[in-house]
Amino acid sequence: MPITIAFDVYGTLIDTAGIVTALRQRVGAQAGPFSDLWRAKQLEYSFRRGLMQNYQDFSVCTRHALDFCCETLQVALSAAERDSLLQAYRYLPAFDDAKLGLERLKAADCRLYAFSNGKPDDVRNLLQHAGIDQFLQGVVSTDEIKSFKPNPAVYAHFLRQAGACGSESWLISGNPFDVIGAISAGMRGAWIKRSPQAVFDPWEIQPTLTVGSIVELCEVLGAGGA
Repeated sequence: MPITIAFDVYGTLIDTAGIVTALRQRVGAQAGPFSDLWRAKQLEYSFRRGLMQNYQDFSVCTRHALDFCCETLQVALSAAERDSLLQAYRYLPAFDDAKLGLERLKAADCRLYAFSNGKPDDVRNLLQHAGIDQFLQGVVSTDEIKSFKPNPAVYAHFLRQAGACGSESWLISGNPFDVIGAISAGMRGAWIKRSPQAVFDPWEIQPTLTVGSIVELCEVLGAGGA
């Protein structure tokens, strides 16, 4: 049977650091630290809402994280400037390896899905703008069950939507918490370690595979192409 692969979107297919360009126009030299803190708080807020069972969609977590960054870093951004940054977050670029990697996996008859915390329409628009939507069979969103990764229910939801078995399906992510969540829920998990400085959480659960790019993942899974 074809391999079923769930690709995380933010931080795996799509480079969330792409927001730095827009930030630099507004916060100058603070753009890098601002971007890092924004991403960290965005994820933290999703974790907390998932645990609290007090759901608001991922765009709300993103907006609240932006507000937190402005307060913490003492950056005075108007409501219009914040809206502009949130709009820019909807048009982030794909990682350089994403298009070629997805193309090769699709050519090898793998079943490819985007699997994200983001709302379905937001994710589709993001992938389309990045020029990689054509390689994916569909989008599965945690919004459909009103929770967030790494709740085991969201991985079960993916498998139901994809009509797949966990032991024969892969979650691919640049986010260690997502890989750990998927493996804990019965899937295989590959960590995309794009930076030599990146550290995987030192838990009892380790990735099924660790690779440096999606192209390298193709080679390991036997979909290297020409």
